[in-house]
Amino acid sequence: MTTAVLKFGGDVVADRERLDEVLRVVAERASQGWRFCICHGGGPQLTALTRRLGMTPTKVGGRRVTDGPTLQVAKQVLGGEVNVDVVSAALQAGLEAVGICGVSARVVDAHRRPPIQVSGGGPDPVDFGFVGRIDRIRTGLIEHLWAGGFVPVMSTLGIGEDGQVYNINADTVSSAVAGALGADHLFLMTSIGAVLLDKDDPTTRLTQLTATRARQLIEHGAIVGGMIPKVEEALKILGEGAGAVHILGGSPEALAAEIDSPGSSGTVLLP
Repeated sequence: MTTAVLKFGGDVVADRERLDEVLRVVAERASQGWRFCICHGGGPQLTALTRRLGMTPTKVGGRRVTDGPTLQVAKQVLGGEVNVDVVSAALQAGLEAVGICGVSARVVDAHRRPPIQVSGGGPDPVDFGFVGRIDRIRTGLIEHLWAGGFVPVMSTLGIGEDGQVYNINADTVSSAVAGALGADHLFLMTSIGAVLLDKDDPTTRLTQLTATRARQLIEHGAIVGGMIPKVEEALKILGEGAGAVHILGGSPEALAAEIDSPGSSGTVLLP
């Protein structure tokens, strides 16, 4: 039984034709015995609704500040509209999909992340508000749904010991879930599509990376910017027992190719 976690962002959800095709790829593999847990983001939808409500989204260094009103909207968007849309599309693709969020059965235990320094945020630590740092992933609900033949579709909110809900980056949550499950594969669909030796040159795509080589490239400055946390998360979960992490583009063709031949469309990271 092959197990996999698939993460895609709100850009995929917003393009219904693309979402349908991605989920058809998942359904085809599920019919062959794969077990998937789908994790989704919803950044564009969250930004759009905050603006429709007359609020101004705040970002520092490209990262969203989640104050109280923004958290309220995030719960409505991520746990509501976006999750329902993905579950609906998954059902149409033939998957027995069940919508959950990280708060459900305390799948994602978290605490408020302390202020941190970020690139582009100036010299002082930035308080990002109700943004969570993961303490623990409880896999029981996911495994229970798998045992019943269902496909969990999870929005990436977390919950603290005191019941406080937190907004957490979808890459971070999906990586932590894959690590806790010891999943055979984690597929991270991104706008970049791969690890590049030169971030401005797609022809420098690395098809495969070992953990040792990845650390060397980070140290030498070849892996830069937003790709660093993705790769660091990948290295962490590979150390926890995940089989492979695939960084790939946001198209159904990229996903199908990467499942059939790892490294053929993105970058596969291996222990």
